[in-house]
Amino acid sequence: EYGELAAQLDVDGVAALEVNISCPNVKEGGIVFGTQPEAAAAVTRSVKDHTRKAVIVKLSPNVTDITVMAKAVEAAGADAVSLINTLTGMAIDIKTRRPLLGNITGGLSGPAVKPVALRMVWQTAQAVSIPILGLGGISTWQDAVEFMLAGASAVAVGAHNFVDPRAVETIAEGLDQYCREEGIEHIQDIVGALEIRG
Repeated sequence: EYGELAAQLDVDGVAALEVNISCPNVKEGGIVFGTQPEAAAAVTRSVKDHTRKAVIVKLSPNVTDITVMAKAVEAAGADAVSLINTLTGMAIDIKTRRPLLGNITGGLSGPAVKPVALRMVWQTAQAVSIPILGLGGISTWQDAVEFMLAGASAVAVGAHNFVDPRAVETIAEGLDQYCREEGIEHIQDIVGALEIRG
């Protein structure tokens, strides 16, 4: 199924395919593919077999060890990984005593997930050699710098776009200013530059 879809998208104008194996809002598929290394690898291989495009696999934070998943999809041919997807959460209406979400649980995103996302990006950067797209709670240029220092080659802004439709532009401007002030010639020079002192 994933492979056939990838083949349909293997057209000019599409630079890469992001395979979201980690959607928490899907009853079975998202959980199985996103939490079992063998299943994640199988999906990755299937997509890679049906496309010439770069394949980015979006990983779930709802696992015991994110590096196991990252290594599995890397070994299966993923060109990059993106992380993290949303954390599984829920909300309850105390008046009706019922879940607020129709699916009972759903994806938690935004600033609340940033510390988890940063940790997982850093751990993954130590475990794989493919590029990492960092996401999860990025709302300022400082957040973007943190993700890059942790090992993300690029970053994405999600939930904050709903708060500020100009978020990406503002963050890009802040990154440019940061590089000029810090004497950084290329933003990629800070990727994985986190200093750990003993």
